Formats: sequence, structure tokens, C-alpha cells
Amino acid sequence: MVTKLTPQDIRRYNGYIWKFFGGCFALLVLLIVATYLNVFGELPTFRDLENPKSEQATEVISSDKQILGTYYVENRSSVTYKEISPNVINALVATEDERFYEHSGIDFRRQFSIIFLNIFKSQGGSTITQQLAKNLFTVQPSHNKIVRITQKLKEWITAVQLERHYTKQEIITMYLNTVNFGAYNTFGIKSAARTYFSTTPDKLTPDQAALLVAMVNAPSKYNPINHPDKALARRNNVVLPLMEKQGYLSEGQLEQFKAKPLGLDFNPITHNDGPAPYFRAVLKREVQKIFQDGSITRADGSAYDLDRDGLRIYTTINATMQEYAEEAQAEYMRQLQVVFNNHWKGYSLYKSIKNFKLLLSEGMHRSDRYKADTLQGMSQEEIKKDFNTPTEVDLFTWKGDTTMTMKPIDSIVYSKLLLRNSLMSMDPTTGYIKAWVGGISFEHFKYDQVKIGARQVGSTAKPFTYAVAIDNGFSPCMKVNNVPVTIDIPGSPSWTPRQSLSDLQPGEITLRTALSYSQNWVTAYVMKEVGPVPVMNLTKKMGITTAVLPYPSICLGVFDASVYDMCGAYSAFANHGVWTEPTFILRIEDRKGNVLYTHKPRIVQALNEQTAYVMTDMMKGVIQNGTGSRLMYKYHINNPVSGKTGTPQDNSDGWFIGMVPQLVTGVWTGCEDPDIHFRSTSLGEGANSALPIFALYMKKVYANEALGIKKNVDFEPPKAPLTITIDCSAYDQKTPGTSPATDVDKKLGF
Repeated sequence: MVTKLTPQDIRRYNGYIWKFFGGCFALLVLLIVATYLNVFGELPTFRDLENPKSEQATEVISSDKQILGTYYVENRSSVTYKEISPNVINALVATEDERFYEHSGIDFRRQFSIIFLNIFKSQGGSTITQQLAKNLFTVQPSHNKIVRITQKLKEWITAVQLERHYTKQEIITMYLNTVNFGAYNTFGIKSAARTYFSTTPDKLTPDQAALLVAMVNAPSKYNPINHPDKALARRNNVVLPLMEKQGYLSEGQLEQFKAKPLGLDFNPITHNDGPAPYFRAVLKREVQKIFQDGSITRADGSAYDLDRDGLRIYTTINATMQEYAEEAQAEYMRQLQVVFNNHWKGYSLYKSIKNFKLLLSEGMHRSDRYKADTLQGMSQEEIKKDFNTPTEVDLFTWKGDTTMTMKPIDSIVYSKLLLRNSLMSMDPTTGYIKAWVGGISFEHFKYDQVKIGARQVGSTAKPFTYAVAIDNGFSPCMKVNNVPVTIDIPGSPSWTPRQSLSDLQPGEITLRTALSYSQNWVTAYVMKEVGPVPVMNLTKKMGITTAVLPYPSICLGVFDASVYDMCGAYSAFANHGVWTEPTFILRIEDRKGNVLYTHKPRIVQALNEQTAYVMTDMMKGVIQNGTGSRLMYKYHINNPVSGKTGTPQDNSDGWFIGMVPQLVTGVWTGCEDPDIHFRSTSLGEGANSALPIFALYMKKVYANEALGIKKNVDFEPPKAPLTITIDCSAYDQKTPGTSPATDVDKKLGF
């Protein structure tokens, strides 16, 4: 039997219902007031709203305005509203917040969906502004329902405040700059466009925009790489239809875009990606040093975070020249590695290579596998067994990275026999570094061989000795008998350098010829005349930062130096004797464009202007008829080029440093360990292992007239009249006088 409700019962129940809803409303108001009064934790301050924090990647920018790479914890880069395609804006508004342009941060028509769906079922219901508030100011959404309610209240209040401080365009831009797009830690529409479609946000088509917007609420669930079917279904069944419903697409366009495949051009961005990875690794350390002294800080006095603060580092690197340098390296090293492998085929490495067993042991102990085995508590016997058990290993090859099944110890042998290479190219006048190739594969071999690594420089050091001689009145036309020279060293055995008889220039030859053909005996004679201390002093004055001891053998380059230092030193020859510090940082700006740091290179008048010019002329002889002549006869570079090859006596390092008036470029080639090298000088010499890369690089540079490196420009002579005769044929025409030869005449060879 059903009891019939009386009017009094209905009024009473209605009263209960109204009291319930009134109580809920009052509780809600009370909670909002309490939230506003910071009872549940502090709300963002006015300053926080004016300067919303979001982790943004720091961008490394080339001199020709290309982004070389980024430093990040979250791979996020900002764009402006004008840099975002309307297709993205339309897709986002249609899907996430159709009344975005009408509400003031909270859409009251959606409050119940927000409360019941978002809080209790973790489903979407917030406005774009509320989602932005969550992205910017909610550290981590709580799984506790009560705590999540208080967080949601904070987001409501923050959303209203954001609407008061920013325009709709600014809000939607901030949102698209902060939203998570899943794969490879990709945040923001700029990174997403590049990662998934290899494009920029302004060029995204409606179907591409729809796919990206489909991901914003569940980037893992709808990731098109891991779940292409789910991503395609959400794009076609949710986002595109909503765009059509809101009038952003016509019915015909809807069907057209639904019929298209995902169309991904997946380009995952990691720290290793992009050009100049070795340069960017060195750059990061240098910028961190700049910030360490505490002179450059945020407004609140805290230190800048290179991975989070969205800085912009403007560099001297030219992206096009960098590309040419990397291409030249890959083109020639691919060929040279084949020659090297064939050169050692059939030889016992343990018998033929000095300390080979020790080198393998050191390589094993430095490997990640050895460190992992040690952390697991494995004994040395167990580790040895592990390194001799075949497994899958990742290897670098010039045909592309590959995975092979082999013993880990054999993979170390493989790596030891890989030739390494580095290149640096700089403007000698400004000191600006234009290209930096620190190795053959940053992913596999992270050690930078431009600035961090230093190797024996060989004959590339000889110009320092000759420069001291020229500065002390010696003539490039002075003739010296090319015979063995012994130099006494107080407290040590005397020193007599060796000279390869295969390239000996016999008889009396000029200093110019001796430098052109890299003759050791004549160089030692010059060292004996000028002394090691002045040579050491000039070498250091020209920017060599490694140890250079005052021994006679430094004239043959027995000391180690980096490509970075050697390029800087040679730039003084090309720049009228002025050494300008090699520079790769122009300035650093914060995310708002405020300049935080500007680099001012050091400048030193390292040697006499006339001496510098004479040295560039003498080193033209290296290219015209000396050890670097293949630059002309094989690579057909016939314009004015000065340079010097370098090869230590064991062929462990091949060098070539080439100079044109606007560019100084240094190239080094060798294995990781100096004990592993070509067995013959004809293959290991710098003219064969390093010069060809310079040639290939310069041919590409010359072919691009937009770079402004002019081919037929010669080195500018000194402003004052040249007092040193550089045309040695002039002396051949001289009629000898009857008076005895003076000391000066003897120096000139008469």
C-alpha cells in the first residue's frame, strides 16, 4: 500500500531539499572564501600571475637564426599567438572549451560536470583557463579526493584571476605553450609540431591540429606512435566532428580530413639531436660557468636554470657552414675508415699495436657495461665472462647505427679501431667560430675533440719557430744546408731530430722551402739559432693553453694542443698578427628578451704585422708545391690559401690547418688511443687524413655565395710598406759584390 503524501509532507521535503542545496551552496561559498584566504595553501600572488612559471627549454640559436638545439627537462619552447595556426586554436576551442570566448574563466553551465566528472572520475570538464591554471600552478594533482577538491577550488580562483590579467589570445597561447604532448618529454605546440610532423605551429593543417589536440587530455592514451588506432579514432570521431559542429570546417572538409591517414613525420627530439651536438655540450658547460659566479641572477636573486628558464643563447655558429663541415667529415671519413680497416687486415693487433692488451683493459674498465656489472656486485671473473659472452651491442658505422650480436670485448676492439675526427672553422678577424665538429658520433662517443681533447700537433707547430726567426731578422729566403742538426741541452742529452729521407729536400734550401716541405733538420737549425724560450713564449702568446715546455723539440710539435687553440693561434697569422680569442657565445637573453650576458673576446697583438704577413706567404708554399699541394692538384682549390700539415713521427695524429683571409679551419684525425694508427706515413700524414676534409668543406663554402667567403681574395698586406723580401727569385738575380759578405748577407744566403 502506497502512502499518499500530504501537502504538508511535500512542503517539508521541499524544505529539506532546499536546505540541502542551500547548505551545499553555502559550503561551496565558504570553501571558496577559505581558499581565497589561503586556508588550504597559498594562491598564486599577483607577481606569480604576472610572471607565470613554466619549465621552458633553453634554445641555442645560430648566427643565421636557426635553432641548433635545446637544453631542457621538459622539451618546451614558447611561441606567440601569431605563430600558431588558426587550425590549432579552432580545434582546441571546439574540443576543450566551446564557450571559451564567452566565459570569464569558469563556465557555470559546466559546473556539475566539473564536480562530478573531473573530481570523482578524472575526466575532462575544465575550461581552457582552468586547465592553464592547473598546468602553471598545480604542482601535482592529488589522488586524494578531498585534497583534489581544494586544488580544484584554487584552480577556479586562479582561472578568474588569469582572465582579469590576460586577454583570451594570451591565455590560449600560454596554454598551448605549456600543454603536454607525450612522446620524448614533448611540451608545447612548437615542440609537438616539430616532433610529430617536422614542421612549425603556423603550418599545421586541420587534420594535424586535430590529432595534436586529441592528445591534450590523455597524451599517453592517444599517442599516435604507441596507439595509432586510438589516436586516429579520437581525431576522426571527436575533434574533427566538433570542429565541423562549431563551424570551423564544412561538411565536405570534415569528410576530406577524416579520410586522411595520420601522416606522421616523426622526429623525436633528444639532447643528441640537431646539428653541432659536441658544440652544444661544450656550450652548456661554458654557460653554466658564466652563471656560477653569481653575478647574473633572476630578479629574486636566485640562479638561472639552463634546463628550465627558457633562455636564448645566441652563438656565432653558422648553421649552413656547420652542415657543410659535418657533411665533409662524413664524406671523407667514410672512405678513410675503409682504407684503415684494409690497412690492418691480416695483422695481429696484439703483436702489431703497442700496449694493445692494456688499451683494451682500459677501454673495458671505462665502459658502461663494466660499471653496471660492478654495481651488481659481480666479481672480476664474472665480469670477464660477461665481456666474452656474445650479446646484442649497438655500434656506430658510417652506413648508420646498427645492432649486432658479438662479444662486448670485441665491440671495444671495434671502437678502438674507429678513426676519430674533428674540425673547427673561425673568422680570424672577429674570432667568431662558424663550425664545430667535435667527433664522429656524439651518441656513441661524447668526448669533444675540438676544445676538450688535445693531441700532439706535429709540424703544425713549425710556423711558431719560423715566426720567431722572421721577427728576429731572418729572411724567408735565407738558405740553410739541409743536413742533420744537433742541439745541446744543459743537463740533458743532446737532441738530433730525425728526417724522413723519402721527402728530404737535399742541399741548401730556403726557409720558405723548408717550411713548405716540412723539413725537420732546417727547422731544428732555426730553433738552434733563436732558442726554445722565445718560441715557447710566442706559442703561449698566440693562445695555446696546454703545457709547452722550453725544449728544442717543441719546434717539431711534440706538445699537445686542441684544435680550438691551434685555430686561434693560426688566426693571428691571418689577422695581421692580432690574436682574437676564439668566440662562440654572442649573448644570452632571458625568455623576455632581456640581455643577461654579452661576450667580449680578449684581443692580443701576438706578433709583428709584417711577420704575420710573411708567415701567411711562406705557408702558401705549403699549398703551392709542398706537403699540402694535393689541395690544388687533386681538389682544384687554386685560390690564395695558406696552411700547414702536421704528422707526428708515429703517424698517430693527422693535422691540417688552412687559412684564407676570411676563414681559418683546423682539422684533426686519429684514433682514440695514439698507439693505434696507420703504419705508413703516406696514409697517416695530415695531408691524407685531414686535408681532404678541409678541401671538401671549403668547396661547399665557396659554392654558396650567400656565405660571403670570397674565393679570389688574397691576404691583405701590412699598412706600412713591407720591409722583408718574400720573392726569393729576386735574390737569384743579384750580382755578387766584391766586398766580404756581411752577417745579414749570410742570413740571406749570400
